[in-house]
Amino acid sequence: MIENVETLDDPRLDAFARLTEAQLRSKLEPEKALFIAESGKVIERALAAGMEPLSLLMEAKWLPAMQPIIDEISARWGDGVPVFVAPHDELTKLTGFELTRGALGAFRRPQLPSVADIVRGARRITVLEDITNHTNVGAIFRSAAALGIDAVLVTPACYDPLYRRAVRVSMGTVFQVPWTRIGEEAGAGATGTGGWAPDGVPLLHELGFKTAAFALTDDSVPLDDPALNAEERLALVFGTEGDGLAHDTIARCDYTVRIPMACGVDSLNVAAASAVAFWQLRR
Repeated sequence: MIENVETLDDPRLDAFARLTEAQLRSKLEPEKALFIAESGKVIERALAAGMEPLSLLMEAKWLPAMQPIIDEISARWGDGVPVFVAPHDELTKLTGFELTRGALGAFRRPQLPSVADIVRGARRITVLEDITNHTNVGAIFRSAAALGIDAVLVTPACYDPLYRRAVRVSMGTVFQVPWTRIGEEAGAGATGTGGWAPDGVPLLHELGFKTAAFALTDDSVPLDDPALNAEERLALVFGTEGDGLAHDTIARCDYTVRIPMACGVDSLNVAAASAVAFWQLRR
C-alpha cells in the first residue's frame, strides 16, 4: 500500500525519524520491539529470514527497484504494510539516509531462542564478549556468514546486533547467522566484562564445545595449533577493543589462542582477528 507523505513530522514515521535505538528495542514491552533495516539488499535478507515487516520508507525514484520486494511483502503479509514515499529533501534530514540506497524498513524484533537451541548441530560458533562498537559487531557477523560459523552468541554487555548500524555493516547477515545472547539465562542479571563466563563457559562445555579465548598471554597457542584445529566442536571467544577478554573468561577457557604477528604489530582489530580465525578453524 503506497502512501505519500510530505514531511517527516508525520507520526507514522516515528520509528524511522524519532525513536532512539533504546526505544526501538523496548525492553519493557518486548512484544512491541522493532529494528530498522537499511537498503534494499538488507530488507530482502530480513524478509528471507522470516522477519515481519511493519512499514517501508523510501523516495519515489526507488519504487521501481523496490517493487519486487513490495510485491513479496504484499503476497506474504497482505496489503496492510504501508510503503511511505517521502520527498528527497525530507529524507536527507535522516542521519545517514544517503547510505541506505534509498530505502528503510521497520521490522518487528524476533524473540531470541535459547543457547541450547541455537547451537544444536553446530560445530563452530563464536562468543562476542562485551564488544562495544556496532561496526565491529556487524563486520564480525559478515565474516561469520562468509566463513562458515554456525552461530554467534553475544554477552549481556555486547552491543546489539540489530542496532541499525550493525545491521547495515553486516549487509543483513545478522539475519542469516543464528544468534542469541549468553548470560541472561546463564546467570540471570550477570553484566559487565566477563560476567557471563562463570555460568556461560560451563554451559558451552555441557553442550559439547571446547572453548578458545583469543588473547595475548604467555601460554597462548598459535592459531595453527594441531590440537586446536582438530577439535570437533569449538567456541571462539573474542573480547572488546582495548581491554580484550576478562581474565576470568581466559582462565575458564580450554585454550588461549594468539594470531602470530609480523613487523612488530601486537594485535589486529577484533573484526579482522575474528575473520582470520574463522578461516583457519573452519570445518
